[in-house]
Amino acid sequence: MDSFSAPSYTAGDASVPLIDRTIGDDFEAVVRRFPEREALIEAALPGKPLRRWTYRELNDDVDLLARALLAVGIGVGERVGIWSANCAEWTILQYATAKIGAILVNVNPAYRSHELEFVAKQNGMRMLVLAPTDRNSEYVAMARDAALNCPGLTELVFLPGNEESDPLVALEAGVPEREGERSWAGLLAEAAGVGQSALAERMAGLDPQDAINIQYTSGTTGFPKGATLSHHNILNNGHQIGALLKYTEEDKVVIPVPFYHCFGMVIGNLNIFSYGGTAIIPSRSFSPAATLQSVQDFGATSLYGVPTMFIAELALPDFGSYVLSTLRTGVMAGSLCPIEVMKRVIGEMHMRDVAICYGMTETSPVSTMTREGDTLAQRTESVGRTMPHCESRIIDPGTGEAVSRGEIGELCTRGYVVMKGYWDQPDKTAEAIDAEGWMHTGDLARMDEDGYILVEGRIKDMVIRGGENIYPREIEEFLYHHPSIQDVQVIGVPDEKYGEELMACVILKPGVPELTVEDLREFCAGRLAHYKIPRYLDVRGSFPMTVSGKIRKVEMREEAVERLGL
Repeated sequence: MDSFSAPSYTAGDASVPLIDRTIGDDFEAVVRRFPEREALIEAALPGKPLRRWTYRELNDDVDLLARALLAVGIGVGERVGIWSANCAEWTILQYATAKIGAILVNVNPAYRSHELEFVAKQNGMRMLVLAPTDRNSEYVAMARDAALNCPGLTELVFLPGNEESDPLVALEAGVPEREGERSWAGLLAEAAGVGQSALAERMAGLDPQDAINIQYTSGTTGFPKGATLSHHNILNNGHQIGALLKYTEEDKVVIPVPFYHCFGMVIGNLNIFSYGGTAIIPSRSFSPAATLQSVQDFGATSLYGVPTMFIAELALPDFGSYVLSTLRTGVMAGSLCPIEVMKRVIGEMHMRDVAICYGMTETSPVSTMTREGDTLAQRTESVGRTMPHCESRIIDPGTGEAVSRGEIGELCTRGYVVMKGYWDQPDKTAEAIDAEGWMHTGDLARMDEDGYILVEGRIKDMVIRGGENIYPREIEEFLYHHPSIQDVQVIGVPDEKYGEELMACVILKPGVPELTVEDLREFCAGRLAHYKIPRYLDVRGSFPMTVSGKIRKVEMREEAVERLGL
């Protein structure tokens, strides 16, 4: 039988059992093995000292905060929000809430008052831990407004200032002055009233299947939905990723991606901590220079990022001055990596074993991944193979039947990674997860004869021009070869004759002359089918992105339609 006539279905290896314990129990087991190994480093920030924790020290700080949360009455299953850029306190809160069975709610740092109020009401949040006001966001004022409009949100906790804070603004706006408000230090002081035995008793009553985390989807097509994840979901996903990266206690990973998203807190923290390695926070928000400086300063073996982050790092004028020879691996996720970028990451950043991870918040997040030894083509054209203890299936969206290998359909995932559901939205959960437990991703993909999955784009991003189905990824990959283009996204815009036409949105390399649509079309002529050649060109300085690094094509289409008067 021709292998391509086989159905598009694969199941990952299930020979090694999944972990059946809570995040807190797993962390304490690692602490017992590696008490004096370095667990967490927060790089020195302007006006701030370098901060470092061994596993014993980090566990002590986690327990102190966990006892403080018990002292103020946070119960099992109650929701505690965190609204902040990356910092050590974020990590400590992540593990403290896990130890007491509270559900950590990740609040996007880019949210404004109405969005904060929506998520606080939607999940019935009781406590919000927030960053101090800085030059970009009136965090404290917005949190106070939300608390007035959300009766259940009774406690606000102000984190210590960060390097972006104006000290005077932070002092005025970040000092507790109302009932239910505390500073971080004030919350920790509450721990004096609760002993370690009370924490141990709470931990003993928790179940690995308990919900422990809510992460809100981007909400680009409506109100955000709260993907609800368990200890079992995210602890095992982090551990499985680390196994495929061949992590040991000797590994050190630089994490410039946001903790607010699964990339930072699962692929980042939960992954490396389950192996006794070191997590390194290079900066509060992404800085290409700070990221590479941290790799150099701490001898990192692994680096994470979405492709746009790696592109920004490689584009630094002094990129060649950084010593990156300690790197061997890392993770790219969020979107597919252009082949020319991957070549430089492997060759110039020494990340010979860098892996591509694919998934979504609703799948904890990683459901497919490349492996050590995969070819350059497999790491740039595909998102790897199905993860252990997971299943992948590509279906015809119309019939629900598996398509043959090589054919394009909707990618679906099943296994321990699938979320418990959207918080308090059973109707939305039923739309996403079918009766057989398959999570429908909304991504168009095909599976090759070796089980590698190639994502062709979102179902909603596919462009239909005059009856031809066009997958933007193919055109983007081609345009990366243009000598003037640093980054590119292709979108569809309305057209009276063809239904849709193509627009190439590009960021030019520094110092290159202006690029015109005529130049672009000439570059494509004879090398792309005529219907795949973009009609429009938009030269821009940046792309709108979610905080997790995904390009917001919906927003780019809206901007294009308005600008072109379509």
